[in-house]
Amino acid sequence: MALPFFYEENISTKNTSFILSEETSKHCIQVLRMKQGEQLQITNGKGNAFIASIITEDKKACAVKIIETKFHPAHTRKLSIGISLLKNSHRFEWFLEKVTEIGVNEIIPLICKRTEREHFRFDRMNAILIAAMLQSQQTWLPKLHEPIDVKTIIQQSTAQQKLIAHCEDLVKQEIKNLSAENNAQILIGPEGDFTIDEIQLAAQNQYQPVSLGTTRLRTETAGVVAAALLMNF
Repeated sequence: MALPFFYEENISTKNTSFILSEETSKHCIQVLRMKQGEQLQITNGKGNAFIASIITEDKKACAVKIIETKFHPAHTRKLSIGISLLKNSHRFEWFLEKVTEIGVNEIIPLICKRTEREHFRFDRMNAILIAAMLQSQQTWLPKLHEPIDVKTIIQQSTAQQKLIAHCEDLVKQEIKNLSAENNAQILIGPEGDFTIDEIQLAAQNQYQPVSLGTTRLRTETAGVVAAALLMNF
């Protein structure tokens, strides 16, 4: 049976022992009813995985001893997804969960001309990433940004491969036919799509227009499809 798996941002390879956060302590001692000597797994979301043993059964400040440390190298392909915020926040949360499971490195919520929702609860969204990372047994937490204007991203991106998915009837490459780069970024627009001005600005900044298939996808679905295709070239 797999050991319980937790996230602790501040644990490092320098630790020989560690005090778990109150949230993790409560889950271990009060919810799972773990006892002294029982083991758990911990990650800091930076590739490190720790096996630890409970020293003190304190539901607010449980102490553990580090037994084993292992580093898991990151995926050789780095993928950044810039995606418009959605009117329905639950759909955006579903997107966050799924692309974390797929293994993307960076998520940039975008504010576009046609974005209908700009309210963004960073702590809640980051908690969804953490839960998805743990559920999928990963040790790398995607970097989540605060929302930013799409024009800023277009003008500042340093990605090797810059892609934009849109629905306009313009020349586009099938994403599955592209040559993969190790550092890629793709932009996904809002429900009403990117404006022509946004698409033209992207083209002026070396973004390549791409198609995700023959059907018109919801924004969150497009993000997940793009992630799956680009992470599995």
